[in-house]
Amino acid sequence: MENTHKLVILVGSVREGRFGPTVASWVADQAAAHGGFEVSVVDLAEVDVPLALPAVPPLLAGDDYPRPAGMAALTEALEGADAIVVVTPEYNHSYPASLKAAVDWHFTQWTAKPVAFVSYGGAAGGRHAVLHLENVLTELHAVTVRDGLAFPNYYAAWEDGRPLDPEASGHAKKLFDQLAWWAGALHAAREAVPYPA
Repeated sequence: MENTHKLVILVGSVREGRFGPTVASWVADQAAAHGGFEVSVVDLAEVDVPLALPAVPPLLAGDDYPRPAGMAALTEALEGADAIVVVTPEYNHSYPASLKAAVDWHFTQWTAKPVAFVSYGGAAGGRHAVLHLENVLTELHAVTVRDGLAFPNYYAAWEDGRPLDPEASGHAKKLFDQLAWWAGALHAAREAVPYPA
């Protein structure tokens, strides 16, 4: 398809026995079915993401930021993305440390790009995690998409790798319609005028 946008689906949990890859796989299928995206999945469990950061902030270091070699695929994926979907659980009313570390190792890679959220958890469905992520990514000049997907009590709401809610695919289409619009608008804006530093 001519007007496809590069979409990165980021699996934020690295916990043993995590449910994130199941959610991400379904999200990737929904994105592919939408037709507006070239989809790739990046699983943080397969990336070297240390918690200790270099002394120099990434904004000041620019392209010379000393990231571990094992982070190169993540950095390249975020750099080339037109849009990002973050798949996150909720741990103690927030999101995983692995995801915070991955965000903090990058800066310009998020700038002026749309980010949507798919969350899962207990009664809140991961919404507390998303609220925190929206604050963090706004600080990095990303544009967060309002209509995300949340799966409360996911352990009872999924079967055979898919949500039991028959309306879930419709909600996913709405998310991807909005994400595609933002991806196109922001890509065109970045091409036309450099984002103000």
